[in-house]
Amino acid sequence: MSVSRRSFLALAATSAAFGGLSRAVAQPAAGYRNEITGYGPLVPDPAGIFDLPQGFSYKVVSRAGQPMDDGLLTPGKHDGMGCFPDASDPNRVILVRNHEQRPSEPDRSAFGKDGALALKVPADKAWDRIASGAPMDGGTTTLVWDLKQQRLVTHHLSLAGTTVNCAGGRTPQRSWLSCEETEIKAGEGGTKDHGWVFEVPADLRGLADPVPITGMGRFKHEATATDPRTGIVYLTEDFADGFCLFYRYLPADPARLQAGGRLQALGFRDGAEFDLRNWDRQAWKVGDKKKVVWIDLDGVDNPHNDLRHRGHAKGAAWFARGEGIHFGDGEFFFTCTTGGPARNGQILRYRPSPQEGRSGEKDRPGELELFLEPTDKEVMSMCDNISVSPWGHLFVCEDKYAGQNALKAVTPKGQVYTVGRNATVPALKNAPNTELAGACFSPDGSTLFLNIYFPGTTIAITGPWKALKA
Repeated sequence: MSVSRRSFLALAATSAAFGGLSRAVAQPAAGYRNEITGYGPLVPDPAGIFDLPQGFSYKVVSRAGQPMDDGLLTPGKHDGMGCFPDASDPNRVILVRNHEQRPSEPDRSAFGKDGALALKVPADKAWDRIASGAPMDGGTTTLVWDLKQQRLVTHHLSLAGTTVNCAGGRTPQRSWLSCEETEIKAGEGGTKDHGWVFEVPADLRGLADPVPITGMGRFKHEATATDPRTGIVYLTEDFADGFCLFYRYLPADPARLQAGGRLQALGFRDGAEFDLRNWDRQAWKVGDKKKVVWIDLDGVDNPHNDLRHRGHAKGAAWFARGEGIHFGDGEFFFTCTTGGPARNGQILRYRPSPQEGRSGEKDRPGELELFLEPTDKEVMSMCDNISVSPWGHLFVCEDKYAGQNALKAVTPKGQVYTVGRNATVPALKNAPNTELAGACFSPDGSTLFLNIYFPGTTIAITGPWKALKA
């Protein structure tokens, strides 16, 4: 699905432009606050999985540990995910799902706790292996879901030997870019360096060739989004310390990302060093826009794990934990999980130059805008994965440190409402329940797929999506 300014404006017309609406449509003592009615109050789920408004329901698509069709087990830590139409059946969709598993977590491995199932993975189909010979744990799984029958058709491991696969993004070539959110090096659990982006064809019914796209750099990747007009890939970075850059990759051949390209980081046209996080001082406010420049990076294989600091020294701006990113009709939205004075998070909007990636962009630069910066934790806290509904609202997954993580939505005017809430019991007493991730809609708009990160559950949500109330 694409979010677009046109769809935002069209939606505004169908809901009185959201002008003059109250900023405090609340559900007392519910643990969340809506700025518009949305779909109404959440109804507690008797199964204790996911709370939804009246009239909505979900089906469990798959769970960690569930046997798959290739004889392996569904890995845990379900994270970023993309949805593709199934070219062979209009009633089916293909999901490619990331798993943020680490080598030290065999309890939720695709290969079993003892690694005995690792023999099912051919030697040339795993990027890296641990000392036992089992593939490095993480990677992706591919699932086929029947929208009409609401059932899982097939599922299998589709990328092996990678680790800490966090988010990623779809490409115009019907593939998923799976990002490793780590900078571990050879000898730190495996035999190779990690922190790469790998490409997984959506239509593949086996394991992808595990070849890193080295031109996209080696760092703690989070997510990607591709502009289909130019083939330029935009990438976010997530370090817990909040010192992160925002990148773009100019491929030599947009249809073959492996063919090389240039990696750049975003800075500002006036040349000033800029801190976008709004932590110690309010550098900008909601609605402010900044003209940008893109700074060439070298040594992108990052042998000393210092790429972000070298980029900042050349003029790249700091972001507070870049997370999900989504491309729409000529613009991008991406999240910064700990941005803002209260560190509740930020949503930024980037509008590329009409000459993006070409020499003419210096005269007509792209523009970055602070779109949303929540001040109330009950409205939104620590935005992470981001997607979009067919009607143009941003759908945002929370990953907060306290309370129940919720699925939020944001209108074109920046008003927030709650779509659902994680109802699972926290793994530790007094801890938040696990984050939500991987939100994505089916092409027909009937079904929202969502991941409950730990230990790992994917659900398919259906309901009266057209019943939205301002």
